[in-house]
Amino acid sequence: MTSGATNDDAPALDPRAFRNALGMFATGVTVVTTRDGGGRRYGMTVNSFSAVSLDPPLVLWSLSRTNPNAAVFTTADHFAVNVLAVGQIELSKRFARPSVDKFAGVTVNDGLGGVPLLEATAASFECRRHAILDGGDHHLLLGRVLRFEHRGVPTLVFCQGRYHRSEYLGPPLDPALETAIVWGWHG
Repeated sequence: MTSGATNDDAPALDPRAFRNALGMFATGVTVVTTRDGGGRRYGMTVNSFSAVSLDPPLVLWSLSRTNPNAAVFTTADHFAVNVLAVGQIELSKRFARPSVDKFAGVTVNDGLGGVPLLEATAASFECRRHAILDGGDHHLLLGRVLRFEHRGVPTLVFCQGRYHRSEYLGPPLDPALETAIVWGWHG
């Protein structure tokens, strides 16, 4: 087990150990998509997706400042977050690797602002860029959700460097407890 102090004069953390600790937190797997001014499609696998607000409806994802497509995503007016379903591991891998055309052979529909929407995903969120925040070595892209869909299928999960599937572990929570867990609200 590795830990670090939180004050400003703390020694630097071991980056690999820090990543391993972060990897203990299970996340969904998404493909974020957009188009540039010339209409070219861009997409990348992202697991840093998070809900931010219900009113207004906001979501957030982070993008490395050194990503070759950072300029495209940070200047695009619209983007979509496609939440992958269990059977979409190959899509996750495809959009995680460099490629001339990641969309070759992939069925997509055009969403708001022309953003590519992947078919048969667990959910999709069509967003207009709301803000870009400084996140250290990452940009934090905040999107206002304009339209969304969800299909009630098991989602693809990533934890400890491996793919997993979501699985129900009991009955649904009562609405008050669900709100407290998802939105950090405690009355």
